[in-house]
Amino acid sequence: MPRGRFLSLEGGEGAGKSTQARALAAALRERGVEAVVTREPGGSAGAEAIRALLLEGEPKRWSARAETLLFAAARADHVEKVIRPALDAGRWVICDRFVDSTRAYQGVAGGIDDAAVLALHAFGSEGLRPDRTFLLTLPLALGAERTTLRDRGASDRFAARGPDFHAAVAAAFERFAAAEFERFRRIDAAQPPEAVTAAMLAELADWLP
Repeated sequence: MPRGRFLSLEGGEGAGKSTQARALAAALRERGVEAVVTREPGGSAGAEAIRALLLEGEPKRWSARAETLLFAAARADHVEKVIRPALDAGRWVICDRFVDSTRAYQGVAGGIDDAAVLALHAFGSEGLRPDRTFLLTLPLALGAERTTLRDRGASDRFAARGPDFHAAVAAAFERFAAAEFERFRRIDAAQPPEAVTAAMLAELADWLP
C-alpha cells in the first residue's frame, strides 16, 4: 500500500490552524482521500497528558529548555502511536503544528539552538518531517485580536506571552519557509476561511487525482 501524505499547518497565534486542519480534511475526504486530523502537543494519550503540563499554568512555569524536552517526548509518543501507523496504512495525516513550532517557539524565540531541537527530534521521532507544510500568515495585531476572542481571557502559556515573543516566532517561521521552500507553502490566513482552505487545496493539486 502506498504511504500516505503527511501535512502540517504552522503559524502564530490566531491563524486558524485548528479550523483549517478540519476544513482541509473534509475537503480531502470529498475527493476520496482518507484523512486523519491530529494536533501538537497532543494527538495520542501520552502526548495529551504532556499537553496539559505544557499549556496550563503561568508563562514561566517551564524554561525553554524544559519545554523543548517535553515537546520532544510528546511528539515521540504521537509519532509512534498515531502518525506513523496512519501513514503506513495509506492515510493522509494533517497535523496542527509539528516540529517547526518547537523550532520557532522554543528555538528562535526561546533561545534554544536549532541543532539541539533537531537532534532531539532525530532521536525521539526518528527525524520525521512533513511532506508539505502550510504556513498560515497574518498580521500580528490581527492574530492577537483573534486570540483574544477565541480565548475569552483564558489564554494558554504561549498565547499569553508578549508581542516581542510572537514577533520572533513569526520571523522564525518566515525564515524556515525561505530555507525550505520546497516543503513550505505560505497561505494568507487573513482571507475568509473558505479562501484559505481553497488555497491549501490548490497547493495539493499535484498529489490529488
